[in-house]
Amino acid sequence: MLRRYPFAIIMQDLELENCATHNHQLKIDPGAKTTGLAIVQNHRVVWAAELTHRGIQIRDALTSRRQLRRSRRNRKTRYRQPRFLNRRKPKGWLPPSLMSRVYNILTWVKKLIRCCPITGISQELVLFDTQKMQNSEISGAKYQQGTLWGYELREYLLEK
Repeated sequence: MLRRYPFAIIMQDLELENCATHNHQLKIDPGAKTTGLAIVQNHRVVWAAELTHRGIQIRDALTSRRQLRRSRRNRKTRYRQPRFLNRRKPKGWLPPSLMSRVYNILTWVKKLIRCCPITGISQELVLFDTQKMQNSEISGAKYQQGTLWGYELREYLLEK
């Protein structure tokens, strides 16, 4: 199937034995709202893009759907007993907003592999401990006792 975009010239008489491919690597920098994708050849960026995720939209849609379902049940069955022990999530379950992010990245990786001969894929996996960056001595229960520990909300607002 030929596509109009992106424009490409298809060579008919190409000898595959003498064809030299370059070492392209796909670099992925995942994020909560956007993911960075880049194709790199010999430490030079050939192609780069930002992928915007729909995680918040999916979460909001599921929340509104749940609220509509609850209101409908309350209208129709007023004294319905709550059910809570009959639902188990399967092993390896991820929320739909996260699954959307995973599938979005996978789709783009497959598209890029079709367009460009990629020899390797690397993904940046970084976890930041922001409290440890501010105070290197923090450990244990001090994580839960932040700057507002011991304050009542009203006290704090009146002091401010």
